[in-house]
Amino acid sequence: MENKLVRHIGLVAHDAMKKDLIEWVLWNSELLIGHKFYCTGTTGTLILKALQEKHPEVEWDFTILKSGPLGGDQQMGSRIVDGQIDYLFFFTDPMTLQPHDTDVKALTRLAGVENIVFCCNRSTADHIISSPLFVDPAYERTHPDYTSYTQRFANKAVVSEAVESVKRRKKKKN
Repeated sequence: MENKLVRHIGLVAHDAMKKDLIEWVLWNSELLIGHKFYCTGTTGTLILKALQEKHPEVEWDFTILKSGPLGGDQQMGSRIVDGQIDYLFFFTDPMTLQPHDTDVKALTRLAGVENIVFCCNRSTADHIISSPLFVDPAYERTHPDYTSYTQRFANKAVVSEAVESVKRRKKKKN
């Protein structure tokens, strides 16, 4: 049995963009068969229903998270940080203020931090899915090395200084 390339794909869309993302997924459904999907609640439910109508014989691998504003954006972000998502197709509505705009910005930031493929509109999604790299099993994204950032306090006396500060304050108090 041949090992098929499986991409881990996040799908998210603001309300005004859900139909556009559903159409995009249906248009590219043959290329998407066999991949693993993570979707925020409403978007994932609608896309899965549309794919099942178009391809009733296919067993789609979908993990449906909570609705974006109800924590689904954070769940998606967690999966990005855990390395479970290679691609994030997040069709954003540029004309409507989102009540969970900070969550949207956080997802955008995490996609950059983890260096995953990220797009927020159909044109970019078309370019990504038509890229030879999308189907190239040898392609692996580079994982940024944040060691210098995570170790920035390694040679600093922050903990011992805090402990001494508390001891001094307690002595003064007594």
